[in-house]
Amino acid sequence: MLSHFFKKVNTRVLAIALAGFSAFLNLYATQSLLPLFSQVFHASKVEVSLTVSATTIAVGLAAPLVGILADVVGRKYVICSAIGGLSIPTFLTATALDLNALIGWRFAQGLFIAVIFSVTIAYISEEWADVGVGSAMSAYITGNIVGGVLGRFLSGVVADYFSWRLAFIILGCLNLVCVFFVLVWLPRSRHFVCQKNIITSVRAFGMHLRNRRLLAAYAVGFNVLFANVSTFTYVNFYLAAPPFHLGTTALGAIFFVYLIGAVVTPIVGKWLDSIGYRLVLAVAIATAGLGVLITLVPKLWLVIIGLALGSSGIFVCQSAAKSYVGVVAKEGRSSASGLYVCCFYMGGSVGAILPGFVWSLGGWSACVELIVFVQLLTGGIALAYWR
Repeated sequence: MLSHFFKKVNTRVLAIALAGFSAFLNLYATQSLLPLFSQVFHASKVEVSLTVSATTIAVGLAAPLVGILADVVGRKYVICSAIGGLSIPTFLTATALDLNALIGWRFAQGLFIAVIFSVTIAYISEEWADVGVGSAMSAYITGNIVGGVLGRFLSGVVADYFSWRLAFIILGCLNLVCVFFVLVWLPRSRHFVCQKNIITSVRAFGMHLRNRRLLAAYAVGFNVLFANVSTFTYVNFYLAAPPFHLGTTALGAIFFVYLIGAVVTPIVGKWLDSIGYRLVLAVAIATAGLGVLITLVPKLWLVIIGLALGSSGIFVCQSAAKSYVGVVAKEGRSSASGLYVCCFYMGGSVGAILPGFVWSLGGWSACVELIVFVQLLTGGIALAYWR
């Protein structure tokens, strides 16, 4: 009986990790392809960066509505439907004939990804409330990390040796594999409390907007993804140029630094439950800031070390902020998570576009200055308002 219990717990955790994996497999898949898209479509850095920001904008816009509806509808089958549905625009992305069509299908992907994010975070907050939200959320973040690495790397390798279109066909097939296992392994919600109607859920939405601690968590989320997307979007242009001259395969391989975060985040998840969210966040922000500063040294091995430190710090920040939202929001958790996801990915959207204009002023160095400023602001918000 004991072995059966542990097997059940492990498959539940694995299902949560796969949900995070499936979303991130697609979310940033074009980052390693940006220099290639710039050549293929004869477009500027800001224009091709829209293949990243279109997806994150869609996530940000859809997340609050998804959160409200999920508080009425439920959890498991909404998550599974979203993962399966995500494969459709992923396949259709491969059919894009121009940059506008590509951006449009990437926006459609973001609508499904928003559902996965908002509802999965709420599911974790409810189903692991008695055994440690931080640890479960860290497993989810680990799935995010591995999915993000594989999506970028596959896109880069397949585009280099075959075609960028084939990359999206492969990603769509992987989504279908994920939905099968999540459907089999993820238990139905045991602690979900259905809101009586949408009006009740909307009222909870308004309550969240009056909660200063939640607003601070939303601001932290915005800044954290701004820093992450800024770094890993524009570092591709930095590394594709002299003295590095990296191609799409090498640019995709750079994202393997994320795997260090996959090791660090579950360990830190235990610290979230024991020493608190604010302290862990402060240390993580300091680590991320140091990492992005190291990338200014024009040595590839030092840039990789800097990116590894930066990504690990950012992933810990994500885990802390997402867990903090689940703890602070006592009711209407899907709508609270939806608001967080909205702010989080709006930060990513701005992070994909704004540094493109800053780049014109001072290249990668100017982008780094902007990123470090935002990270310092993030730490100040958390220290002032998180309790």
